[in-house]
Amino acid sequence: MKDIMRAAIAIIVVCIALFIVNDYLDKSSGKAGSDTVTIYNWGEYIDPDLIAQFEDETGYRVVYETFDSNEAMMTKIEQGGTSYDIAVPSEYAIEKMKENNLLLPIDHSKIPNMKNVDPYFLDLSFDPKNQYSIPYFWGTVGIVFNPTLLDGQTFDSWDSLWDPTLKGKVLLVDSAREVIGMGLNSLNYSLNSTDEKELAQASAKLRKLTPNVKAIIGDEVTQLMVNEEAAVALTWSGQAADMLWENEDLDYSVPEEGSNLWFDNMVIPKTAANIEGAHAFINFMLDAEVAAQNADYVGYSIPNAAAMELMDEEVTSDERFYPTEETREHLEVYNNLGLEMLGKYNELFLKFKMGMH
Repeated sequence: MKDIMRAAIAIIVVCIALFIVNDYLDKSSGKAGSDTVTIYNWGEYIDPDLIAQFEDETGYRVVYETFDSNEAMMTKIEQGGTSYDIAVPSEYAIEKMKENNLLLPIDHSKIPNMKNVDPYFLDLSFDPKNQYSIPYFWGTVGIVFNPTLLDGQTFDSWDSLWDPTLKGKVLLVDSAREVIGMGLNSLNYSLNSTDEKELAQASAKLRKLTPNVKAIIGDEVTQLMVNEEAAVALTWSGQAADMLWENEDLDYSVPEEGSNLWFDNMVIPKTAANIEGAHAFINFMLDAEVAAQNADYVGYSIPNAAAMELMDEEVTSDERFYPTEETREHLEVYNNLGLEMLGKYNELFLKFKMGMH
């Protein structure tokens, strides 16, 4: 009888242990439910203190994961292994996620702080009436450079990158849309071109750039530029702002032929397990003081007009990072090119990278 009792107790203990372990694993993987908000964001794209503040103010626990490309983010959400409550895709990815039925509509009545957003950044073509997304950060693609290491180049034109005096001095971000887009823009073509001849011309011109390219890299570009190990880099405006903060000799320019105007927005993926918590987080991030603190930490431009009033005017009046509406008219948002055409861009970019060796 004692053996039966011991066995029964052992089974109960094992079941309780399994329940605890399963509950822990569920929470770790974002399946926790109503007490947890699981966020999927770009790396270095939020002030960690704000996560702690959100937890203190709301009682939610945050599970925070990062991705390094829109494509990787979309793939993971499509697979559905983790119940992400919030993700932060770029504009063309939002368009694609809508097409693939990966997003839940947003209840604007639960986001009173939307009143803080500059109307310029609302109701854009990739998400009319902001049915599925709320603005987070925005910026441009351009050229950061060190005049002290150069011979007077100002980079008002993309063609400056092809200057023979820049041999082995140029860094490029490891991204097909940015690099192929730069090649297209340098020929005064749209960075969303689907014309085979235009893409071939851009590809041929990029091949002529290879002697000047020092490396095609990711986040390492920041320290290389700050440490003056390279003179020029194709990069995003927020990354450039970080570089300029650490090295006052650096400057940033968006070439006159045009470039990318990008938007990263908060969305609620269809796999969300805590829709109430997701809305609470979006509303929290739109608070003027919170948004201002986040912008100060991250370095990218914010669409939050109320927050800008709280920020250093020296920052918000810098037209390199907060370009005027007139300047923005010469910039383009990335369109969702579709799987086949995106594959073409990736193929051309891979050939360009292979030509480096």
